[in-house]
Amino acid sequence: MSLRIYNTLSRALEPFSPIEPGHVRMYVCGMTIYDLCHVGHARMMMAFDVVQRWLRAGGLRVTYVRNITDIDDKIIKRALERGITIRALTDEMTAAMHQDIGALGIEPPTLEPRATDYVPQMLGMIATLEQKGLAYRSTNGDVNYAVRKFPGYGKLSGKSLDELRAGERVAVLDGKEDPLDFVLWKSAKPTEPPEAKWASDFGTGRPGWHIECSAMSCQTLGQSFDIHGGGVDLQFPHHENEIAQSEGASGKPLARFWVHNGFVQIDNEKMSKSLGNFFTIREVLKKYDAETVRFFIVRAHYRSALNYSDAHLDDARSALRRLYNALDLVKPQPLAAIDWNEPFAARFKAAMDEDFGTPGAVAVLFDLASEVNRTQSAQLAGLLQALGGTLGILQGDAQQFLRVGVALDEAAIQTLIAQRAAAKLARNFAEADQIRKDLLAQGIVLKDSAAGTTWEAAA
Repeated sequence: MSLRIYNTLSRALEPFSPIEPGHVRMYVCGMTIYDLCHVGHARMMMAFDVVQRWLRAGGLRVTYVRNITDIDDKIIKRALERGITIRALTDEMTAAMHQDIGALGIEPPTLEPRATDYVPQMLGMIATLEQKGLAYRSTNGDVNYAVRKFPGYGKLSGKSLDELRAGERVAVLDGKEDPLDFVLWKSAKPTEPPEAKWASDFGTGRPGWHIECSAMSCQTLGQSFDIHGGGVDLQFPHHENEIAQSEGASGKPLARFWVHNGFVQIDNEKMSKSLGNFFTIREVLKKYDAETVRFFIVRAHYRSALNYSDAHLDDARSALRRLYNALDLVKPQPLAAIDWNEPFAARFKAAMDEDFGTPGAVAVLFDLASEVNRTQSAQLAGLLQALGGTLGILQGDAQQFLRVGVALDEAAIQTLIAQRAAAKLARNFAEADQIRKDLLAQGIVLKDSAAGTTWEAAA
């Protein structure tokens, strides 16, 4: 079966083939870099890390561009609050991002353009839009995009102009001819630092957020490319506005496939800094090893909502240990290449080729691990490790991974003891035994007696 990808633009699964045979060009909206990355950001970058890994596993060359937004209202505000330059802040946060996502095994993109390096290209696109009658200069010095003059507006989000008008606020026109219009070039404000301003034919100012990605994607990948990705929250208005700008300027389709990953949620709400319900990658890595966090994210389908909790991470850790136990039992025989006709490999490929179906692919890994345990086949162990590698897991030393456990506190240990007791009561002895083994692997020895179950640290 050939690869099929869910295309937000068509709202359907479509067979994928690159515009240029053998070469995939992919742009993903990256970070607005004013603070540390949280787990929701990791989920987005992990989703497209898996996408580019799978495309390469299929023998395709991938040019993967993920930008950095390094000029923005929040960035300016944070730099002023800290009393440092914008560049000092964005350099610091970019380095922190690279460190944090590198720990999770997220591979660097082919190109990582910074918005401030592409201001001339943004100004060129704005000038083209003005020449075509799609942009106008407002009375307050801004340059805005005239949404109603672009016939295809709303095709990505499925929002009609009438629906959008229902939510407009006439009181905040801000120099716009229509409340639906959005800013391409922001006129400079006296309170903003000099490094946040550029001279232009439109007056001194800085680019709007949407025009940044249009200019960077078209400059690095061309006016039309294969995949444009990002979080589902960017579908509207950011990606809708990118289409309006880019296609309005070039007259060509911007991207053939639009791919969006789902949210990370806490208590059924999106994890976000604005809500204050987020955990930074660094906070999570103080308690859980990086591969467990990666596996927790990867085993869920990229388009589904992902519920974050310690219980889910603990479960991911236990599940990952079962895979590593198979690699610890049998030393893997390294494979020169994966034989995709092999039954387990073929099932794995079929799952991944259906819109990067990692849940099905992970299920194949567990079936394969069971077969390794049964047959003690070094060749199958090698296949398990190789297939895991396409997801960025199972590449570490098995014994080392199994020796490093989650730092369990008393409450967590007692919770697991209670779960084991419940499993035994339900005569689910396999689950009870697995909990005991998992605790033992983390240095916790259980002692059963008539008075109940106690624990002590392994010698």
